[in-house]
Amino acid sequence: MNILGIESSCDETSVAIISDDVLKTNLVSSQDFHKKFGGVVPELSSRAHLQQIVPLLRLALKESKLELNEIDLISATAGPGLIGAILVGFIFGKGLSYSLKKPFIPVNHIEGHIYSGFLMKEKPEFPFLVLVVSGGHTLLLVVESFSRIKKLGSTIDDAAGEAFDKVAKMLGLGYPGGPKIQEYAEKSNGSKIVFPIAQLKNEFDFSFSGLKTSVLRFIQKEYGESSAIPEKELFDIAEAFQKTAVKSLTRNVERAINKYQLNSISLVGGVAANSFLRDEFTLLGKKYNKKVVIPDLQFCGDNAAMIANRAKNLFDLGETFDLDYEPFPSFFSKYFQ
Repeated sequence: MNILGIESSCDETSVAIISDDVLKTNLVSSQDFHKKFGGVVPELSSRAHLQQIVPLLRLALKESKLELNEIDLISATAGPGLIGAILVGFIFGKGLSYSLKKPFIPVNHIEGHIYSGFLMKEKPEFPFLVLVVSGGHTLLLVVESFSRIKKLGSTIDDAAGEAFDKVAKMLGLGYPGGPKIQEYAEKSNGSKIVFPIAQLKNEFDFSFSGLKTSVLRFIQKEYGESSAIPEKELFDIAEAFQKTAVKSLTRNVERAINKYQLNSISLVGGVAANSFLRDEFTLLGKKYNKKVVIPDLQFCGDNAAMIANRAKNLFDLGETFDLDYEPFPSFFSKYFQ
């Protein structure tokens, strides 16, 4: 079976093809021009998707040595995300399905991330714990099967990736903030700055708004209205923030490991590209003798391989969808218990 995946939920246009469970190609076109605006501009994102999607499809077919009529199943992200951006890939996928008379499967973007570990040679083993960390979502879940996901906790305010971006902006490091925070944190010789971790009623929930505010108050107290923070101190602030943010995440993971019977743990989403988080997550797996699955960097950010992969799961479950199906605004689907 040749499965085409399309991803266009935010600022990456991606097309992937999986043939007989082998990933043939996973093309991603990133919209770097958003940097000058300090964040993603939805309308510009949608226009860029329109420009990139057809050339990417042609290149994906070429790299896979396939003709368009050899595609057996078409899938596209149906949400959540920027609605204009989603519609580009979603309607394009439905149009291909109609013209080729091939089945179409809409895929929940978050489910794509959740099961992205199955793109690796070493795959998660059910039941597994998954930490989803991205610019828009922070979730802790127990995944019991391809059709059953139990939510343990989520962020009550900012997502982890959003906090990285906002703190980077405070420090004048630019957008996207995650890579810059990591880069500056790695240059610190060991920060003595301490930021608090939120204490919440639900032991598995997350909160990053207070941490973000603590960083802002620290900057205001130490430097007033001046934006000229010495470079060495930028390193220390970035390191202290990153350490606290990662501890906020791994603390809840450790709690869940101690409470639930799990065969493996997995870290997914855009923030899973952070090397310090990957290292700390791996150490938790070693500490509790749990199999750790963290996707390669190409599968951490938004990508179509995870969409095609999830579509294969849904197809195998016997799911079918007609072309009247509409994009959905919520990341919760019927598979969330």
